[in-house]
Amino acid sequence: MLSQPPIWLILIAFVCALGPLVFIHELGHYLVARWLGVGAEIFSIGFGHEVTGWTDKRGTRWKVGWLPLGGYVRFVGDEHAASAPADQEQLTPEQQKISFHLRPIWQRFLIVLAGPVSNFLLAILIFSAFFAIYGAPRTPPIVSEVQPESAAATAQIQPGDRILSIGGRPTPTFEELRNYAMLRPGETVTIELEREQVVRAIQVTLGTDVERDRFGQTYRRGLLGVSPVGIVFEPVPPLKLVPAATSYVWQMTRTMLEALGQIITGRRSVKELGGPLKIAQVAGQQASLGLVDFLSLLALLSINLGFINLLPVPMLDGGHLLFYGIEAVQRRPVSPRAQDWAFRAVSHSSWPCSSSQPSTIWGRSACGNGLGA
Repeated sequence: MLSQPPIWLILIAFVCALGPLVFIHELGHYLVARWLGVGAEIFSIGFGHEVTGWTDKRGTRWKVGWLPLGGYVRFVGDEHAASAPADQEQLTPEQQKISFHLRPIWQRFLIVLAGPVSNFLLAILIFSAFFAIYGAPRTPPIVSEVQPESAAATAQIQPGDRILSIGGRPTPTFEELRNYAMLRPGETVTIELEREQVVRAIQVTLGTDVERDRFGQTYRRGLLGVSPVGIVFEPVPPLKLVPAATSYVWQMTRTMLEALGQIITGRRSVKELGGPLKIAQVAGQQASLGLVDFLSLLALLSINLGFINLLPVPMLDGGHLLFYGIEAVQRRPVSPRAQDWAFRAVSHSSWPCSSSQPSTIWGRSACGNGLGA
């Protein structure tokens, strides 16, 4: 078991992880807004008192706040950092021309959507680089070993069996089999397998495994009880790097969505979500393991940031997008009272990072480290 990294490394890793992700997120908002001719008053990384900053020739104040827990772009016409609309009639004619809130719905929608999309694009870029260097994980779903007294052993799965699907979902790779099983501890699923060119369908009740990572943290996950022949990385042609990385990011996003659904329905404990302190701890741990592990975590957190911000929660991008959708349907803005309630509501964003997450493929993330399913 590895010892916990020192507090100074945790703090540095936290800033190095969250800072670029927030910058990329806000830069997405800013660039699309600038492309559409919307003015920005403040571009801030971090909250609270300004540590350092400068004002560009367009009048935008670029600054760094002392509390590195997020960031924001305050556009012309915003009342405050949450992008609630100010009284547009009090703006000068020049300000009204570049006001965010006086733009058509589709422009506001694109500007808000650009933040989460930027985070997904960053993750795709990172995984594209990994695929170019190492190849993509394409371990065949062939059983090499069955653990004694496991769910697979009880269902009489045998070495050499090829798992075709689990729970109705095709499993072209062992990674997809593992990611599906780990989210469903104790659940009964249907597995289709091929044995001696004969396809069979069997019912399996997945086991529950409490896994301890290299830093002594424990995670609960579903377990079938089979091992692959060994992880396989296949070279990816240059023209297929981005599509392959996009597919991988979608798989991880789908896993997050399923985990969130399980939490909402009570099948998974809300305690499995982690906040900023958990992010700091995990970032420090991954940084202590090396650059590849840290970059892999960075991609995972970038997907988290994009995913969380798309949720229809007040104060998040998804909340704004929801209001724009309502405005488009009813052909008038949401009432000021409803908007005021939404923008003043207190919302705490948690970052799923536990057995809810698939393990990274080049190292071992703190969210799981086994090759078996």
